Parts: sequence; structure tokens; C-alpha cells
Amino acid sequence: MEDPNVLREIVEAAVQEAVDGATLGEGIARGAALLGAGIGMGIGALGPALGECLAAAKGLEAMGRVPEHSGMLLRNVIVIMCLGETTGIYSLVISLLLIFVA
Repeated sequence: MEDPNVLREIVEAAVQEAVDGATLGEGIARGAALLGAGIGMGIGALGPALGECLAAAKGLEAMGRVPEHSGMLLRNVIVIMCLGETTGIYSLVISLLLIFVA
């Protein structure tokens, strides 16, 4: 069985390495940037996921009602879902910028 303090020592070493040479203000700014990246990505992924589910549901509903137009409806639903996904990709880019640049 592993020593339970090993994980604690690893985390303490990583934190110490991250803050070596940094002032308190820089540490707070870095922590805020990481927190903002996490929250931003979480919220930024939630909206597109809900929007895509709604678009797919309504598209399938419309295809069930008018099966002869299913080809056109499928194409339009796919385009709408792609446009919806761009907001999720945008939030990913902003989160990566906050992690690696800020």
C-alpha cells in the first residue's frame, strides 16, 4: 500500500515549483487566470451542447413530420450545429490563452 503522504508531497513540490520567484500578486493573478479558464470553459461548453441538442431534436422532429424534405433538413441542421459549435471552440481558445499566456 502506498504512503498517503506521497501525493501530498508531490502537490506541495509542484506548488512550490510554480511559485518560486513569483510575488504574491503574480500568484494571485495566475490563480485567477486558471480559475477563469476553468469556469469559462465549463460555461462555454454548456451553451453549445444545449443548443446542439435542441437543434438536433427539432431537426429530427421536422424530419418525422415531413420525410420527403429530410435531405434538406439534415443539411440545415448540420450547418446550424457547426455554427453552434464555434462558440465552444472560441471559449476553448480563450481558456487556453488564459492558461498559457496570462
